[in-house]
Amino acid sequence: MTISVRHRLGGLAALACLISVSLLGACTLGPNYTRPIVDAPSGFRGAQDQGGTAVEQSIADRKWSEIFEDQALQALIQRALEHGYDVRISAARVLEAQAQLGVTRADQFPAVSGGATELAERPSRALTGTSRTFAGSELQASAAWEIDFWGRYRRATDAARAALLASEWGRRAVMTTLVSQVAQGYFRLRMLDLSLDVSKATLESRRESLRLTQVREQGGVGSLVDVRQAEQLVYEATGEIATLEREIEQEENLLSVLLGDNPGTIARGRALTDQPEPPEVPPGLPSALLERRPDIQEAEQRLVSANAEIGAARAAYFPSITLTGSAGVQSAALTALFSGANAVWSGAASLVQPIFTAGRTRSQVAAAEARRDEALLDYQQTIRQAFREVSDSLIGYRKLREFREQQQLLVTSADDARRLVDVRYSGGVASYLEVLDADPRRFNAQLGLAEAQFDELSALVEIYRALGGGWSAP
Repeated sequence: MTISVRHRLGGLAALACLISVSLLGACTLGPNYTRPIVDAPSGFRGAQDQGGTAVEQSIADRKWSEIFEDQALQALIQRALEHGYDVRISAARVLEAQAQLGVTRADQFPAVSGGATELAERPSRALTGTSRTFAGSELQASAAWEIDFWGRYRRATDAARAALLASEWGRRAVMTTLVSQVAQGYFRLRMLDLSLDVSKATLESRRESLRLTQVREQGGVGSLVDVRQAEQLVYEATGEIATLEREIEQEENLLSVLLGDNPGTIARGRALTDQPEPPEVPPGLPSALLERRPDIQEAEQRLVSANAEIGAARAAYFPSITLTGSAGVQSAALTALFSGANAVWSGAASLVQPIFTAGRTRSQVAAAEARRDEALLDYQQTIRQAFREVSDSLIGYRKLREFREQQQLLVTSADDARRLVDVRYSGGVASYLEVLDADPRRFNAQLGLAEAQFDELSALVEIYRALGGGWSAP
């Protein structure tokens, strides 16, 4: 018996040495990832039209607290980043991907388990001729290990690690979007506040005009038609106020949800016309956009993950090598359980080679390659879309600024025209038709200026988001 045991031990030692040598020469199947060549433009369309040349520094390199100086807006953004559901959901996805990486990586290591058994048995006396009870105790530990000779689990781990990085970049992409949504919502709220102030001032002016027409009609100078037309202007301004108040409360509700709160009021800071804007908006180099914009980085990591999954799929073509073993002690007497004579062990090595799978493995490899190609196209499309968004935002910001400047001139002209008409009407030189024409023009021009100021600030926010700004710490 001793000789037999020694032979078995010697065989297991030789098998262990053979496996160790094999692991040293183990290979990893599948293509190694290389970043695709990107045909990036030398500059952003619209950047040169702003009168500057492309520079490395970009407005997106600045923290969002430096771009949005309104302290009330800063507090809203900070609260949204801390309590907003979108950011919290994306953070939970990162934790999920991190846990999945741990699950996948564990497949590379042996699985060890242990157990204990206490047995008591009394066979039938008719069979054994005795009523003796048999008892026994057993302690055992077992291990199983599928050797990752072809790199199947290593590739799967690479894919899971890339998926984790993709989820982290996805969280940052959510942050950039949330910052822009809060900023644009706040600026729109301040635009509605400004429009409401304009409407209330217009209402007071029209009520005064109505009082004047009533006095003139009572004095026999004016007509009842003038009074009715003045009343229509008052009712129009009153209806506009009701509309604006509705939109203000709805915008506050929207911002409250972004902050993770129930619908409620929103604190205000600077007026819309007092919001600072940077004197220059440098976009930086297009090549830097690939590194800064989170959705591009997320798309690339998904491409890395899909590329690694090809190697894991190809490993199914080759044999799997599995080692199993167990060791323990067993005895009929608990006091003698740990004596040397009661030791038991077993060991085995198996090799399984797929022979016929009806094309399953080939189809799995083809599916993995198709997912890689899909991820590649998504990565390329994301880059093209990013270039377009930056160019659109640069062009939009420049043209909206020009429009706002013209709208300011229009308001100045409309104010002066209304003043002259009031003088002429009070002096009896002009009819009330001229007032009916000048007053709505001024009112619409003032509301249009508020919208133009909001559109300009909104375009600035869009530039910042399109360039990938907003995910760094404040």
